[in-house]
Amino acid sequence: MKEDKLMAHDPLSDADAILSEEYYGKRSDATAPKRAKAARPTHYKVICISMYTKDLLRLDALVDALKARGMTKASRSALIRAALDQVDLDKIPRGM
Repeated sequence: MKEDKLMAHDPLSDADAILSEEYYGKRSDATAPKRAKAARPTHYKVICISMYTKDLLRLDALVDALKARGMTKASRSALIRAALDQVDLDKIPRGM
């Protein structure tokens, strides 16, 4: 009879609870209020483009040159935006 009581309780289930609450953090309660998503900025979007490594090296060298001239906020995206402002579509080669 005493053995039945001992076997009825699984000591590892307590260890699992301790690990899941103390080590991994307490489980979120289903009744807890959910956080509202922060409004995303609408004045820009994050995009992904592919570029050849030699073009990236050139871009980085140009950014470094701008920084050496004291333009501390120079970055890849800032340089690309500046280039877009200056592009002349009539000078773009047809076979791009």
